[in-house]
Amino acid sequence: MAGNVARDIVASMATSEQPIGSLLREWRQRRRLSQLELALEAEVSTRHLSFVETGRSTPSREMVLHLAERLEIPIRERNVLLLAAGYAPAFVERPLQDPALASARQAVELLLAAHEPWPALAVDRHWTLLASNRAVAPLLTGVAPALLRPPLNVLRLSLHPEGLAPRIANLTEWRGHLFARLSRQVSLTADAGLAELLRELRDYPAPALEAPFPHPDRAAASVVVPLCLTPATGTLSFRSTTKAFGTPVEVTLAELALETFFPADAATAAALRRLAEGYTSLPARESAT
Repeated sequence: MAGNVARDIVASMATSEQPIGSLLREWRQRRRLSQLELALEAEVSTRHLSFVETGRSTPSREMVLHLAERLEIPIRERNVLLLAAGYAPAFVERPLQDPALASARQAVELLLAAHEPWPALAVDRHWTLLASNRAVAPLLTGVAPALLRPPLNVLRLSLHPEGLAPRIANLTEWRGHLFARLSRQVSLTADAGLAELLRELRDYPAPALEAPFPHPDRAAASVVVPLCLTPATGTLSFRSTTKAFGTPVEVTLAELALETFFPADAATAAALRRLAEGYTSLPARESAT
């Protein structure tokens, strides 16, 4: 574990060549805040903030973390800020299989299992599959084997022409939803890996013009974008939710999300219960990051 942490620190140092002031200014501008607005939010003087951004003053470790909190900077990037200011990282990153995360891993496994027979999965910051429950596997029949090899990317699996895309009845709608969600993540995190993933997904063939999918519950569909799959068993309609760990101080947990799917109608619920009688597990996968 110590070796992994050391490599992470070295990697972070390689990305922190910019001075702390420049990094803070970029994050402030990314959040569309003026110096005055950030100074008021952080309860510091505009003069001091200006001195920090221009390099005339070096912020304390506490000030770096204080400004990062006000700017809602991901904790992975807070380590980069600390290194740029000459301080040690504050947040450790461990693989999910690390013994120190045993209780968190158990919580994830319990939540995934408890959600059956509805599908649920756990992903990291790049949408790499970390674990899933047994309800996921039946939905992946017919997907190209190469897309199921680890590291399995959930968004690539969804939109690739050899993945689920041909079986998503409302592909135009779902594709737009995923693009909007991923674009927001890129904006909030400045993550180069997510930006590259978004470019890749946008290069996939766009679906042909299609008539709006006739959702049985139009009122609900106008509030939450459903996922409508058309396997051999008939159309399955899902609503999805995202769950995350509250107030994590460990990088892996801060970036872990549970994507849970619920049946959007009685027919889907009945079909999932029938599938549950014979499904097999899709093995949990550890992120390669």
